[in-house]
Amino acid sequence: MLVLAICCMSLFIVGLDVTVVNVALPSIQRELHASVSGLQWIVAAYSLVLASLLMLSGSTADRVGRRRTFQVGLALFTLGSLLCSLAPSLPTLVAFRMIQAIGGSMLNPVAMSIITNTFTERTERARAIGIWGGVVGLSMALGPVVGGILVSSVGWRSIFWVNIPVGVTAIVLTALFVPESKAPRARRFDPVGQVLVMITLAALVYGIIEGPGRGWTSALILGCFGLAVAAGIGFATYESRRDQPLLDTRFFRSAPFAGATLIAVSSFAALGGFLLLNTIYLQDVRGYSALHAGLYMLPMAAMTAICSPLSGRIVGSRGPRLPLLGAGLALTVSAVTLTRLTADTTAISLVVSYLLFGLGFGLVNAPITNTAMAGMPTAQAGVAAAVASTSRQVGASLGVAVIGSAVVSALAGPLRTGFALASHVGWWVIVGCGALVVGLGLLTTGPWARGTAEQVAKEFGQPVPTRDAEPASSAVGPR
Repeated sequence: MLVLAICCMSLFIVGLDVTVVNVALPSIQRELHASVSGLQWIVAAYSLVLASLLMLSGSTADRVGRRRTFQVGLALFTLGSLLCSLAPSLPTLVAFRMIQAIGGSMLNPVAMSIITNTFTERTERARAIGIWGGVVGLSMALGPVVGGILVSSVGWRSIFWVNIPVGVTAIVLTALFVPESKAPRARRFDPVGQVLVMITLAALVYGIIEGPGRGWTSALILGCFGLAVAAGIGFATYESRRDQPLLDTRFFRSAPFAGATLIAVSSFAALGGFLLLNTIYLQDVRGYSALHAGLYMLPMAAMTAICSPLSGRIVGSRGPRLPLLGAGLALTVSAVTLTRLTADTTAISLVVSYLLFGLGFGLVNAPITNTAMAGMPTAQAGVAAAVASTSRQVGASLGVAVIGSAVVSALAGPLRTGFALASHVGWWVIVGCGALVVGLGLLTTGPWARGTAEQVAKEFGQPVPTRDAEPASSAVGPR
């Protein structure tokens, strides 16, 4: 249980950063004179680096040792937090957020491996992973309030200070109590595949974020999109010819696996856009303080905390279809209610929308991992979980990039008077994300989808997992 507590400390500080940083964005904007695209980079740079390195960090931990990798991740995340608190300008803050993300990529997937190797009995492991998942909701629920109090009383830099004592304590406790472990047969390092993944994601996100300011038809933006397409095709071609690829492209022939990947991207794109739009709306349009805005966001986070474990139980007893449909419908209805957002929208209307969004986001996490792992051979379950986690971060990056850029393109005039109307296009994008979750939930949980999963399993010469309960509890949070 002490090992579990140490691992949960890493999840807590990483999860806390999701909502803490968003609450602080308007204060950062005023002090560092950042544009809306600059705010997008503060959020997207973190998710982008995290998404690019999750699978590399997992394979590195298997090779050099999970405890050692976990400690390095804690040290980098703590150092990045300290540097962020001292950042003198927007570019340096974005760079320091990337250092945070490098460390963060070594925390959650590696901590999950440590927990799996520590809790060897099935029931104890399920209980431990359930506690681990509950920390996600707790960190998100506390984030808006903690961020609001810190930003209002001390300033935005203090949101990074809270990570430092927790990180240092976790490093010491890990050295004292966490046993070292390695994989019996670690996967070979794939530098070419890793570089191609980073180029694909970086070029795509850069083109989307900078497109409104530099012009969608400018040579730089078109070049970025062309580079992203070329690198993506190169990755798929190269990986299909390797004996031990970073990601075996045959996995995507399984409808449950491919569907879970797209559901993760869609739902976390909705989350990234939701946090960005509401943070700017509440503070720049409504004129609320950081604390007041954080309290408004609390219903969403609290509902997520309540529904996440409930969703895991439903998936374990009835499968992933019902939570996926409920999640997609709740996300869609929440976003539809916000497509008529004005500067004078009533508080009751906002809270209802936020509760619905929290309901949807709370329901979607468990079935993402369950659906991905249920569509994979038993021996590939770890890879499937890693891809699901990576897809979450890709979605968060794309959501901030796409939705933020769409709103910037529609913005006419200053934020205070023009943002509410311009945000409507962003909410419609989130409506589309919710509808996609519903459609994919129906498509990837039926007999045809199970047949494609069985076909992929035959190619690998492995059986497909038939129990939903165990992989369902493996769902972890956004970061």
